[in-house]
Amino acid sequence: MASRKALDAAEIVFGGPRHLALAAVGARGRSWPVPFDVTPVMAERGRAVAVLASGDPFWFGAGGSIVGHLPAGEWTAYPAPSTFSHAAARLGWRLEETHCCGLHAAPFERLVPVLSRGAKVLCLVRDGDAAAALCSWLTAQGWGKTAIIALSSLGGPNEALERATASQGVRDTTGALFIVGLEPEGRQGIPRSSGLPDGAFIHDGQITKQPVRALALSALEPRPGERLWDVGAGSGTISVEWALAGGVATAIEQHAARAANIRANAKAFGLAHKITIVEGIVPEALAILDVPDAVFVGGGLTARSFETIWSRLPAGTRFVAHAVSLETQGLLTDLHGRYAGDLHRFDISHAQPLGRMRSWQAARPIVQWSARK
Repeated sequence: MASRKALDAAEIVFGGPRHLALAAVGARGRSWPVPFDVTPVMAERGRAVAVLASGDPFWFGAGGSIVGHLPAGEWTAYPAPSTFSHAAARLGWRLEETHCCGLHAAPFERLVPVLSRGAKVLCLVRDGDAAAALCSWLTAQGWGKTAIIALSSLGGPNEALERATASQGVRDTTGALFIVGLEPEGRQGIPRSSGLPDGAFIHDGQITKQPVRALALSALEPRPGERLWDVGAGSGTISVEWALAGGVATAIEQHAARAANIRANAKAFGLAHKITIVEGIVPEALAILDVPDAVFVGGGLTARSFETIWSRLPAGTRFVAHAVSLETQGLLTDLHGRYAGDLHRFDISHAQPLGRMRSWQAARPIVQWSARK
């Protein structure tokens, strides 16, 4: 077998303690540093080095981290059934219908976007203590009824499986636990439509309200992998919903307290790795940013800031701006005349008490201009 020959020929073998023991590499073995770091592997370039990883090294494995430092001709991979494949084979779950998450080096909040009743989730975790902590976190989030299947040492002689609920917790936290299956129960997950409830966010009142946010996101047309500039982000609600749709966002906010709210919202939704927060104002804040696929300005657009932003955008970039003040509405009207696109005015009213009855309370009209450069 090619992988066995490569292992036998290696001068040094890196891996986790369990893998090194199973491979019986003896004094050639080197354990991964904790937290994980590829520096020790790179230090041995020029020698015959083997790396042991769980199954497929490019699915939440070490492969992607290592090959980013090496040219194509300097490495060879020998994939095997992944930990996810082993777990699905034990549980009888269809992998194409299962959310697979790597939580061995990431916060539990990464689960927030995928937790919903009827879903199936497989999570890589560091060990049994981490599995117990995951159960506690799920219970605190209202998912205590979630079915937990803890699978340890998959594919080896000490393989074990334990079933419980999150509120019951994992009883056996000894040894190395690599993957946990979840069948969420206990509450509803995050809706997938645009315009989450305002109460889902931390804010100081500076928030794009739910119906207006839905209109903004519809015009922005989020797509997986695309980048948004959220200028004057406030509480970051647009950035959060953009990231939930699969994109990445840069939230630009000049007020430190509001930037802190954006960080808190990004963390709460498990999106801190997808939302970058820049404290500053246009144009200075734009100097070091990667070009976006879309831009949103929720208010306060000026002719100067528009020209600065517009000049940085490549052809095809989507631009959406909202205005409440007459002055900014006038600017958007002028921009529509110059650059075309779509210009809309939205009048939204909410039912409010009026004595013993109810009446409509009108919000300030919103003008939206959207265009492609």
